[in-house]
Amino acid sequence: MSETTTVDPGTWIRGITIRQPWTSCILAGKDVENRPVPWSWRGWLLLHAGQVTERAPMRDALVATAIRGRALHTRAVIGVARLTDCHQDAAGTAPCSKWAQADAFHLVLADVQELALPIPWLHGQLGPWRPPQDLVDQVLLQLPHLAPEATS
Repeated sequence: MSETTTVDPGTWIRGITIRQPWTSCILAGKDVENRPVPWSWRGWLLLHAGQVTERAPMRDALVATAIRGRALHTRAVIGVARLTDCHQDAAGTAPCSKWAQADAFHLVLADVQELALPIPWLHGQLGPWRPPQDLVDQVLLQLPHLAPEATS
């Protein structure tokens, strides 16, 4: 078992629940997740595909291109990403990403990694949540290089 499992996962990783198709879009290159409120958390996030799949955005060419050929798993952790910033674009400026929505807070994502096998997980919430150790251990089986950030 990895040494990482001896570190409380609540100190170095969080989960985020995102409706499909947006979760799969992140795996395909969507670099911003739009939220109504700012987040102070920075660091690793488990990408949890929620129970609900939105149908309307599927007609959007950007979304359709991103999810082409991908399974839209729900109620499962399907990847990880590093949250590097949270901001709102200033009024009248160009959006920070083609995925950014005006008047939303933009969670800027980097180092996105897809899990080869989605991990069924029935619990989640829209705000950052603390994953239990058993869920983190299942992720680490697929991504053993994932580790807590060094603290200074």
